[in-house]
Amino acid sequence: MIKMKPFLLFLCLLPVFIQAQSDDIMVLKRNGANLRTYTTGLSLTMETIYDQWFDGTITAIRNDSVFLNGLPFDIKEISAIRRERTGLNYGLDGSVLMAAGGAAIIIAGVNGILQSSNFSQWYSPTYLIVSGSFLIGGFLLRHAHFKKYYLGKKYTLEYLALNPNKK
Repeated sequence: MIKMKPFLLFLCLLPVFIQAQSDDIMVLKRNGANLRTYTTGLSLTMETIYDQWFDGTITAIRNDSVFLNGLPFDIKEISAIRRERTGLNYGLDGSVLMAAGGAAIIIAGVNGILQSSNFSQWYSPTYLIVSGSFLIGGFLLRHAHFKKYYLGKKYTLEYLALNPNKK
């Protein structure tokens, strides 16, 4: 059977050694709307005011600093935060669209050669618009893989101190 006095002492001293909340940082819009909240254990990709990109896991947030893989960065040193969009497979979907646009242009050219028609008759304006839209849309989709929050006018980074022991 468990001895009651040591067990009760353990239960009474347990809150002293456990930290329940850690500090957070929030990306806010100009109107104060919370877009993203980062806490300890989440991955973060950020650009510093020194034009360097850092990627890693947040190991701690305290004293207005973010510790990324153990390296401390002051909140004022962060100039942009990048997050990966996960709704679509942007790289593959963009490549497929670009391949479809390129294949349509090649097929029309091969078809024109096989029919021995004039070069001016190979492509109609609507055909060029559709295939060009596929090429441009695929290119834009491939480059829309990341969303960047440039801190300054439109977005701000706020430090939220949740640690009750902080003065």
